Amino acid sequence: MSEKIVQFNEEIIKGQIKELVRGSVEETLNELLEAEAEKLTQAARYERNEARQGYRSGHYDRNLTTTSGFGCNCGE
Repeated sequence: MSEKIVQFNEEIIKGQIKELVRGSVEETLNELLEAEAEKLTQAARYERNEARQGYRSGHYDRNLTTTSGFGCNCGE
């Protein structure tokens, strides 16, 4: 009766564990950032809410001048 010999490549296993940990940490951090953004803006991602206090993607006034000479102070 022949016995099977199991061999492990330690470098491959370490690499896979490293990727698993990295992915878990990244996922956890993203979830924490998402929760913080929802708390700060009082709105979920892509949610349109009149009562919310901020903007998820940031907001700033833009000055637009076209080649035709028309101007716009967008965001007012």
